[in-house]
Amino acid sequence: MASKLEFHAEQLSAVGHPVRLQVLRFVVQAGSDGAVAGSIQSHTDLPASTLSHHLKRLVDAGVLSARTDGRFHYYAADYAALRKLTDYLWEDCCKRGERSCC
Repeated sequence: MASKLEFHAEQLSAVGHPVRLQVLRFVVQAGSDGAVAGSIQSHTDLPASTLSHHLKRLVDAGVLSARTDGRFHYYAADYAALRKLTDYLWEDCCKRGERSCC
């Protein structure tokens, strides 16, 4: 079992690629229903196989979920996972400093 540090490092690594960050922001903005793969592809102007690689990486990192509805593949942000990631970044903020920063 990966530690919390390793788990969040993997998530940040996945999000740390410019294309994947662009995809994540687009899907987050789509709302809880998510975005169809074709819309994501139009937004990023990537070949389907390249986009598929990036989407898989984000799903594997746990920041996106995927579902199929007929012929369409939808991707939705896992808002709870993203909140946990950002909470981890702010956890114990300024505990070693002289003043409060958060």
